[in-house]
Amino acid sequence: MKTEHAHMTEIAAEAARIARSVRADRLDAPRTPCGDWDLRKLVNHWVLYTSHGLEHRALGKELPEELVERDFTADADWAEQYAAQLERAVAAWADPAVWEGEIDLGNSTSPAGDVAAMLIEETALHGWDVARVVGEEFRLTDGAAAYLLEVVDGTAALYRQYEGFADEVDVPGPASDFERALAHSGRDPKWS
Repeated sequence: MKTEHAHMTEIAAEAARIARSVRADRLDAPRTPCGDWDLRKLVNHWVLYTSHGLEHRALGKELPEELVERDFTADADWAEQYAAQLERAVAAWADPAVWEGEIDLGNSTSPAGDVAAMLIEETALHGWDVARVVGEEFRLTDGAAAYLLEVVDGTAALYRQYEGFADEVDVPGPASDFERALAHSGRDPKWS
């Protein structure tokens, strides 16, 4: 739990940094690494699941419909709100007891650690998606990148089954763990 929480903290801080780099005039960018999602739709998904969803899962609560339907980007300070919500979410996972047992996912349950790992993965991968659109680099330490690669490799088949990941991308030559995680999740690390 300590290592995973450290990676969660690092990735959340990087996601907050990337969010702060998104200018309002870029939110209507029509092209992102996420298929037919424009940047506004991508950001709203990212904010909902990686901050509110992360906290709600730790607390064993469902996301209220008001949040699911909300356009977070309608608020001029959405990036600061996202950063603050990420801090609350990471704090909710600081309790070792939260990592134990099962989390109710509505139609099934899953070990809390697995749920946390998938949400950390979502934070990093969509953080990279957003970063690419706005011309930033999503930066991870080697340890966090190795952890992310392990999570991606453990979830890729399931995500592909539900069309959450595209087919794996071939990365010629040497690649970092982060680049391999991107490629294994169906993202082209050279996307621009």
